[in-house]
Amino acid sequence: MERTIVSFDYAIKNILREKANFGVLSGFLSELLSKEIEVLEILESESNVKDEKDKTNKLDLKAKISDGEIAVFEIQASSQIDFFQRILFGVSKAVVEQLYKKDPYEKIKKVYSIDIVYFELGKGSDYIYHGFTEFKGIHNDDTLLFSPMEKKYLPLRKAGELFPEYYLIYPHRFDETIRSRFDEWVYVLKTSMLRSEFSAAGVQAAGEILDAMKMTSWQRAEYEQFLKDERIRESSFRTAELKGEARGKAEGKAEGKAEGKAEVAKNLKNIGVPISQISQATGLTIEEIEKL
Repeated sequence: MERTIVSFDYAIKNILREKANFGVLSGFLSELLSKEIEVLEILESESNVKDEKDKTNKLDLKAKISDGEIAVFEIQASSQIDFFQRILFGVSKAVVEQLYKKDPYEKIKKVYSIDIVYFELGKGSDYIYHGFTEFKGIHNDDTLLFSPMEKKYLPLRKAGELFPEYYLIYPHRFDETIRSRFDEWVYVLKTSMLRSEFSAAGVQAAGEILDAMKMTSWQRAEYEQFLKDERIRESSFRTAELKGEARGKAEGKAEGKAEGKAEVAKNLKNIGVPISQISQATGLTIEEIEKL
């Protein structure tokens, strides 16, 4: 049995920011990171303050989780050529914003970047990618570890464990075959449908909180407006892309035609054909032909 729930991008911008609903995000992160995670609070910054006029939030949600670590969620439906740089910027900002004035660097906690993309970002075939930092010896191939002294400040083993980790999730690539507990979440991300047999942490709680059938009339109206705005935005992006492609083809065709005329004129000129005749045959001016 399946039931329809509201889209995750709407939920993360609106519903899941409420403290009573943190269990959903906690479950999502626990399954993704394969460890027990508790969302403690939602953090605000210049990059994720909600603006009703802004339909393209730069950062969808930033949360403080267990041990003071940070999880940054971003959801993107439209193709964006510089999205990798956007990911890097969001993570870098999440690192920098942890310190205030003269705070020591030791206060910096690990940041997890969770990016859910519904377009072809990069070149690959998997639907989940994981990126992390590891320091390897160039000559000995050993992994750089923390010293006993450093471990007093950081309960980590490898030096690279402090650095951000990145998760790229491509729901549209998912074939809906459940291979792991987190795949249940990917299924929800792709279909906005929840199966009664799903048992991943937080997923059934999401069903209760995000059940579209339980929405009040004003909540449904707000949600339908959100979907309408998203469709308009997607249509605008796609229209701009198509116009750009058409313009590029037209410019390329015109440029190719001009280059072809110039090549013909040059060849005719080299074999001694009068410039006036070349001008008649190619449509180029006498001045243009003389420059060849």
